[in-house]
Amino acid sequence: MTLSRRSVLGTGAAGLAVGLTGLPRLAAAQDDGLTIAYNVNLPSFDPTVGPSAVNPTIQGIYQSIFDQFIAQNADLSFRPGLLTDWGWTDDNTKVQMTVREGATWHNGDPVTPEDVVWSLERAGDPEGGNPIQFVWAKIGNFQIDGQTITADVLEYDPTLFKWMGFLTGYVLPKAYFEEVGPEGFEEAPIGSGPYMVDRFERNAFIRLKAHPGYWGDAPDFETVTIKFVTDASSRVAEVESGQSDLTLEIPYEEFDRLREQDALEGTSIPVSDIGMIFINDVEPMNDPNVRKAMHLAIDKQLIIDRLLSGYGVPISTLQTPEYVAYDPSITVDYDPDRAMELLAESGYGPDNPVTFTIQTTRGFKPKDYEMIQAIVGLWRRVGIEAEIEVYEIAKHYELRAADTLAPAAFYNWGNSVGDPSTSTGFTMFGPSPHSVWDGQEMIDMIGPLWGEAYEEKRIEGYKAVDRKVAEDALVIPILQYVQPIVHRAGLTVEAQASGALTAQAIKRG
Repeated sequence: MTLSRRSVLGTGAAGLAVGLTGLPRLAAAQDDGLTIAYNVNLPSFDPTVGPSAVNPTIQGIYQSIFDQFIAQNADLSFRPGLLTDWGWTDDNTKVQMTVREGATWHNGDPVTPEDVVWSLERAGDPEGGNPIQFVWAKIGNFQIDGQTITADVLEYDPTLFKWMGFLTGYVLPKAYFEEVGPEGFEEAPIGSGPYMVDRFERNAFIRLKAHPGYWGDAPDFETVTIKFVTDASSRVAEVESGQSDLTLEIPYEEFDRLREQDALEGTSIPVSDIGMIFINDVEPMNDPNVRKAMHLAIDKQLIIDRLLSGYGVPISTLQTPEYVAYDPSITVDYDPDRAMELLAESGYGPDNPVTFTIQTTRGFKPKDYEMIQAIVGLWRRVGIEAEIEVYEIAKHYELRAADTLAPAAFYNWGNSVGDPSTSTGFTMFGPSPHSVWDGQEMIDMIGPLWGEAYEEKRIEGYKAVDRKVAEDALVIPILQYVQPIVHRAGLTVEAQASGALTAQAIKRG
């Protein structure tokens, strides 16, 4: 099988917010400025190392500062980034990549093939801290000839080039990074993207300015200030008061209210994010009757209608309709009577409920906490008593990587490349640092698919995994998200199906 560039291109805090409101409106103080109230903090400037590197929501900030090996269009298809051409040899034993000429780092140095190779080798270093090191380690023995890079395929991975436009797929400056080291890079990061870091106040804001040497189209705004406002109601106040020009991920009823105002407009599209509940293989989740009852007792459409104003698509698998392995025949319908029967088989019921903790964020996604409140209420009716524990999204990543999540944990899973390996694969494959279900059956089913060279067989294999996951309730998918973005009139936003909001996607008019 040969995968060419052409085929890949076709693939598809309320207290904090009060402090922020008191900040000078940095965008207004400068010509040509834009201010965004963002829904997540920025823990690290290195987009390739540590838990934040696989946080889908932060990618919009990273993509404004750093270039990826391969860029992505709004519809999830791919286009040239710092690589202008890429592909496999006919026998899948080598890869070849062509590096763009004329790109420069924010300090003016040219982007070179050496930077690309160094970034790939660093990502594949088992001691380097990349969360998906095992993907990048599958190519090696790099050779450079002018702008062309070749490498040996040490282990075939059909999704390698997709990852080059996905999580941790960023090119960093070799000479500069080696000169300043990781700590120096955190203090003064540079990339080759459309924006440069001008000022950073941890836990408060980041101000960006346009990179004059950017190889692509110049962004519309010379300066962009991104405020970190993790409380949803505070983000609403930011745009309604004019302190910020744009915000995202607010309650849908507020989205509908704000976009009716003359000074504000709204944009919303289904994105590649799935609201789901991780199931950890600890008690009482080792009882399949408990897991199945949990899923059957959730009225997903009711939750979407009542809490999300109808914004959302109920789903039963970890594939949305935009993903290549989506199988519409896999459904888990709302059936509380059957849920009670299953619980009774295991000795549970409303008078003797099964108990456990469920973890969730609060305000990270629209109505995330409220959805879990509603689900816990539905569970209580059938004989499940769950205690809610609230945590920040960064804590979720820490616990998941250490395999110490609660028995149930709500999360939004992003898969901007739409490949089943990056949804079902990493979620359900026990050895993956992104999974907390360690069942051997899943390991045996998914393991051979990582290197399956025949695409049709690989996709059918993942569909079989999805059917088994649904049958055994090894994870509980709830909905595909619709992303709400509100902005002042006079702006346009090129909404990304990936859900990554980049500063360069915001235009005048």
